[in-house]
Amino acid sequence: MNAKQSLLKQIQSGALALKTDEEIAKALRLGKAEARVLREMLLSLVREGQLLVDQRSRFGTAETFCAKRGTITGNERGFGFFTPDDGSGDLFIPRGSLRGALHGDIVLAFRVGGKYGDEGEVLHIFERGFKEIVGVYRHERKAGYLHPDERKYAADVFIPSGKHLRCPSGAKAVARIDAYPAQGPVGEIIEILGKDGDFLTEERAIIRAHSLREQFPSDVLAAADRAAALPIDCRGRLDLREKLIITVDGEDTRDIDDAISIERHGKNFALGVHIADVSHYVKRNRTIDREAFLRGTSVYFPDRVLPMLPAALSNGICSLNEGADRLTLSCLMTIDAEGRVLKKQIAPSVIRSRHRMTYDAVAAIYEKQPEALEAYPDLIRFTEDAVALTNILKAARARRGAVDLDLKEAKILFRDGKISIPESRRTIAHDMIEQFMVIANESVAAIMTEHKMPFVYRVHERPSEEKARGFSAFLKEAGIPARFDPAHVMPQDYGALIGQIADSPLYSVVNRVMLRSMMKARYAAENLGHFGLASECYCHFTSPIRRYPDLCIHRIIKDFLLDPETARTAHASFVSEAAARSSLTERNAAEAERDVDALYITAYMQDRIGEEYEAVISGVTAFGLYAELPNTVEGFLPIETLPDDSYTFFEDNFVLKGTRHGFRLGERIQIRVVGVDWGARKVQFGLIAKVTS
Repeated sequence: MNAKQSLLKQIQSGALALKTDEEIAKALRLGKAEARVLREMLLSLVREGQLLVDQRSRFGTAETFCAKRGTITGNERGFGFFTPDDGSGDLFIPRGSLRGALHGDIVLAFRVGGKYGDEGEVLHIFERGFKEIVGVYRHERKAGYLHPDERKYAADVFIPSGKHLRCPSGAKAVARIDAYPAQGPVGEIIEILGKDGDFLTEERAIIRAHSLREQFPSDVLAAADRAAALPIDCRGRLDLREKLIITVDGEDTRDIDDAISIERHGKNFALGVHIADVSHYVKRNRTIDREAFLRGTSVYFPDRVLPMLPAALSNGICSLNEGADRLTLSCLMTIDAEGRVLKKQIAPSVIRSRHRMTYDAVAAIYEKQPEALEAYPDLIRFTEDAVALTNILKAARARRGAVDLDLKEAKILFRDGKISIPESRRTIAHDMIEQFMVIANESVAAIMTEHKMPFVYRVHERPSEEKARGFSAFLKEAGIPARFDPAHVMPQDYGALIGQIADSPLYSVVNRVMLRSMMKARYAAENLGHFGLASECYCHFTSPIRRYPDLCIHRIIKDFLLDPETARTAHASFVSEAAARSSLTERNAAEAERDVDALYITAYMQDRIGEEYEAVISGVTAFGLYAELPNTVEGFLPIETLPDDSYTFFEDNFVLKGTRHGFRLGERIQIRVVGVDWGARKVQFGLIAKVTS
């Protein structure tokens, strides 16, 4: 063992750990010349990644520092927060302790204490979160800087001379980051998006910021065309083409991948949920599948969709179009009058949809509107049976304790160059399709769980005690009894609470706060149950055109039906990777959709500056209030615009209390639209008065 290895071993053992080079030299009783050699050995071990050194020049291993791997969330003021991978508490990282780490970076960090015991320091950067970034380019003499749109990325990117692609100063652009010297990131402009503030430029910038894939490679398009041209092969499939099967979607739907059939046999119902058999056309690890895996999901904007699959499949051969023979995977269930699934099976099938229905059209049949009854006489009994089963399933789910969150979402329409945001209308047909898809997803997951197949589950874990306790405090402040133990909250607790306040003016706000207290649903290779649905096991089976996990489990199911043992071996190693990738792409797509929706809302409300509305306080922060209009548009009221000059924010109770006035979630206020912030994509309201009646 040489001197360098001996030194490393003594630090690893703890004998010389967390000491500076001077302290180590003193402990080893080294002279000045030997101390210089020691320092070089220590720095060499750091460069090799075998040792780490903190800001106090102490040397040690990750273990001796008690360091953890995790992600940095930046702040525009220069500091950041560290979220460890193991789920333990976040750490505050001051600007000087980031050591060059930026928003999104994967790092190694450790706790150093601080005033509140929650301060940390970055030891090592494993991976940069941004290889490319979108922002506004500013030219200065021969060089320039790109100021990122992402405000959490608290560093401008230096663009050297000759690396700016002749980008005009003030234009929106994409920069590739090539290096991270101590003074900040350095890169080059790789794409000019257009004029800063231009609507289409801003939308394009969001697409680039989320690294969404707009165009399909030519080989993927060619492979999709070839697959779509294959003749319909019905061999080995259950032939359901003579059955009354329909699709029910929104008027502007872009994917038609689920259909339903229903028959009543005495007190029981025969429900069929028929899903496009995309896996017949998209084979695992082939050209189309590799692209679909990267995309993970379709992404929906008011003016366009970025599909997971090329149009030849998503709008062509896989779309369950009216009157067309289509290959499907059917979940066939027998359900009794109590909502129990007595029998369930999955079968490859072929169907021919009789009608392409909309939610409004089905609701019109149920409401006995004469025009609808005349147009669809064959669906009168069908609709009656479907609604009856819908109500049975809803009641069964309520008894089980499912959390029926009623959260309105903005419905943004973009037609003929005009934006509109109508108030959303939920019909019995929406409930019908939701209940039928949920029971099919549960049934499929149950079959696969019973046979111990490797699978991709949709999981939703129990709320953390901390968040449940915060929700309980909010309810108490709002005068609503919280009859649950935050340490052991059950779906039935939340379900009963929602039922208890169904007629309260606080209903929508409690829904919102309850959602914030809950964990985010995700995909996993382990069955961890679904808290919100009160389901023992759940999956996503019903949308393989637009979601990769659905496509993945379709393959598992079909292989299982042929040979369970072979299927177990074939899919065991891939389900974890598919779950992780699908969760990642889902979150990214959801963030992009929210950002684009916010852009459209900003443009929509810009034309309404000066108009007055009644709104509900939907958020309370230390900096002001958020208020929501009936069409779900949300605006911000900065604290400095509120009456009084001194407010205290009570975080647990969502209350902002002043010397003479106070504001809490759920209160109604009269507001005026006073402006929009294009950069932040936010609407600003001004308070007129509280609504007292």
